[in-house]
Amino acid sequence: MTNLQATSVQLFKEVMGSYPTGVTVITTVDANNQPVGLTANSFTSVSIDPLLILWSIDKKAGSYAAFNHSNYFVVNILAANQQDICWAFASKTEPDRFSKCEWQMSENNVPVIKQTYANLACKKHQVVDAGDHYIFIGQVVNIEKNDQEPMLYFRRNVGPVPAAFGS
Repeated sequence: MTNLQATSVQLFKEVMGSYPTGVTVITTVDANNQPVGLTANSFTSVSIDPLLILWSIDKKAGSYAAFNHSNYFVVNILAANQQDICWAFASKTEPDRFSKCEWQMSENNVPVIKQTYANLACKKHQVVDAGDHYIFIGQVVNIEKNDQEPMLYFRRNVGPVPAAFGS
């Protein structure tokens, strides 16, 4: 990597880290029906007809095989007070992430985290190879919304919607 590329990567990370996003934990099961999940802020809507969303995963992520294997996943949009869950699922060393939250299996046999802002159950629609990540596109098959405020990610911090935005 040249100095220009290294500078561009650092600047890119700084710019993207200063772009506020929501925080999700994406969940599924592996080939042994064991729950798998990871924190992601690379989540967005794609289409209204049909209802499609997307999120991305690093090609080197240990949980990629589980997401590639499974036909379903859930986008758990974290509530503002679920910082511990955010960091547990973002950790590379946490051995039992699901012990850090209350959860249940969905009708599609996918873990759903309780007391989130919202949960979007998705059927895998398409996987796109994109640089050093894979983009998962899912068709939303069920939506649950709770009476919570969503969590935001901004400059490596997570928390509630700032007062400047109102609530």
